[in-house]
Amino acid sequence: MVHIVTHIIQAVIFDMDGVLVDSEPFWQQAELEILSDRGVPLTFEDTLKTQGLRIDQVVTYWYQRHPWTGATPPQVADTILHRVVELIRTQGSPLPGVEQAIRTIHQRGWALGLATSSPSLLVEATLERLGLTGAFSVTRSAESLPYGKPHPQVYLDAASGLQVPPEHCMAIEDSFNGLLAAKSARMTALAVPDPHHRDDPRFVIADHRLDNLTQLTESWLDGLS
Repeated sequence: MVHIVTHIIQAVIFDMDGVLVDSEPFWQQAELEILSDRGVPLTFEDTLKTQGLRIDQVVTYWYQRHPWTGATPPQVADTILHRVVELIRTQGSPLPGVEQAIRTIHQRGWALGLATSSPSLLVEATLERLGLTGAFSVTRSAESLPYGKPHPQVYLDAASGLQVPPEHCMAIEDSFNGLLAAKSARMTALAVPDPHHRDDPRFVIADHRLDNLTQLTESWLDGLS
């Protein structure tokens, strides 16, 4: 007899950038402004190559290809971060369906967590701007970890904080690097890609896919069990 193992969902762990807030344009703007000042011949399309990576990894990626003099890569990464925080605090808004999705999951009794590659400074600014401070039982940033996404550690840390086994968690991601992290953590992976990546064939690794979080309804969640 073949036994089929079902991963009953007990917790949902959100990514932040591109899932809660449309911050990718802010990251792209800051990277284009600041890296171009360093002589990096960056285009909008180039910024898509590093989507989902931690900012220090992004800066290192470009420094290895177009090294500059003067400010060190950590200093440049910090400058980009503070520019994004400034943009979030003045222009950030929740993506469609975010508040409804959080409310629906909460009413279901599932635990709510946040796992992001972004630094705590940006996490605090984003949650405050969106009115979501306190919405998540656990928030985890990969800023102090040896590796950010696609390494799974930040997701494993969030699951541990929620006291829910990773295989009973569903991760919500918008980037391929984030999906790799969630799948490596043995979580159910829900992809909500942005329009630029919606046709990316690599998203086939996701267990589920939605166009946006307005589609995350009670009836959709019922279909998971």
